[in-house]
Amino acid sequence: MLQDWLHLTFLHWRYEPAVVQRLLPPELTVDTFDGSAWIGLVPFEIRNLRPPAMPSIPWLSNFAETNVRTYAIGPDGSRGVWFFSLDAARLAAVAGARASYRLPYFWASMQLDQGGGAIAYHSRRRWPRPAAESTKIAIEPGPAFPPEALGERDHFLTARYRLFTLFGRRLAFAPIEHERWQLRRAGVRDCQQTLVQAAGLPEPTGDPLAHYSESITVRVGAPRLF
Repeated sequence: MLQDWLHLTFLHWRYEPAVVQRLLPPELTVDTFDGSAWIGLVPFEIRNLRPPAMPSIPWLSNFAETNVRTYAIGPDGSRGVWFFSLDAARLAAVAGARASYRLPYFWASMQLDQGGGAIAYHSRRRWPRPAAESTKIAIEPGPAFPPEALGERDHFLTARYRLFTLFGRRLAFAPIEHERWQLRRAGVRDCQQTLVQAAGLPEPTGDPLAHYSESITVRVGAPRLF
C-alpha cells in the first residue's frame, strides 16, 4: 500500500527495558538506546491511501491516526516497530488493517486542527470496545534540524523500516519504505493522553522528546511470516 503521512509528530519517553519487554511477543527483544527502551506516541494524518498504480478514494483514504509504539529486534536480528495500538478515524481502514496485517487498530473520533502556529490533535476511542482512551496534544513546529544536528538517538527513534505483527501465534513482519525524514524541532504546548496506559504501560513521566515532520510518502509491503 502507498500512503502519504502529513503533520506527523513523534513524542517519546524513556522506559525501563524490562517494563516494555514483558508486553512483547517472546520472539522479540526490546530495542534500547542509551540503556532505555522508548515508547512513542505518534499522531499524524494519512492521505491518499491506495494500492500501487491505483487512484485513492478521498472518503476512504484520508483520515487521522495516532499510534503507540516501541522498537524491537526480531529473531533474525532485524530492527523494527512494535505497535501497542493504532487509533484511526476511518472504520473501513481499521477493519482492513486488522484483517490484512493483524495490527491492533481501533476506531476513534479524531480531529486535527492548525492555527496560531500550532497543530492540535484530538482523539477518543470508539471501537471495538468503547472506552475513555483519548488524546489532547498540541505542538508548535519549529525550524528544521540541520543534518549535522541529528544524532544517533534521533535516527533510532524515527528511521524504522519494518513493522512486526502476530498472525495468531506466528510472528510476521512487513517492510516499510520511504525517503529519509525531514525532521523539524517541535515545542510541546499540551500533552494529555491515556493511550500509553491503555497499552498496559505505566503513565509516562516528564516532558516528551519531540520531533515533527511535515510530509512523507510511504510504501508498506505485504506481511510475511518469519
